[in-house]
Amino acid sequence: MADYPTSFDKEGLLQCARGELFGPGNAQLPAPPMLMMDRITEISGDGGKHGKGHVVAEFDINPDLWFFDCHFPGNPIMPGCLGLDGLWQLTGFNLGWRGWQGRGYALGVGEVKLKGMVRPDRKMLTYYVDFTKAVQTRRLTMGVADGIVEADGEVIYEVKDMKVALSES
Repeated sequence: MADYPTSFDKEGLLQCARGELFGPGNAQLPAPPMLMMDRITEISGDGGKHGKGHVVAEFDINPDLWFFDCHFPGNPIMPGCLGLDGLWQLTGFNLGWRGWQGRGYALGVGEVKLKGMVRPDRKMLTYYVDFTKAVQTRRLTMGVADGIVEADGEVIYEVKDMKVALSES
């Protein structure tokens, strides 16, 4: 395991987005407005439900977020795909946090359940990522994880078998 902190504030996440945290050519978060979290409160390579690593992160919701104006005018809702992307972002971040090399990319997801909506009156999303597998071989660097997104404590998204890989090419 690399020697990184077990929590990150917004500036730490922005350092990752600029490629300064894990080094050039390695896991990188997107820059705002596509950065879907404000802080990581917990991260590990051996914690979580399966003992294979986990991430807990938070995203502050306010009515001025860019997607509320366009999705949908007069009926603002955060697109569910952005919640899924936040889970993918955190899965890839965990692989870079482990010190594993390469650029991250999503490979897919086995199952997605959308159970609620994020409207402008919500205050905070909490992401939970629990790894079921983390593999690093000569040919493959990949994480497989399940995820939950809560809005103000209510489960609104559940995913199974998210896959994120790192590639040096």
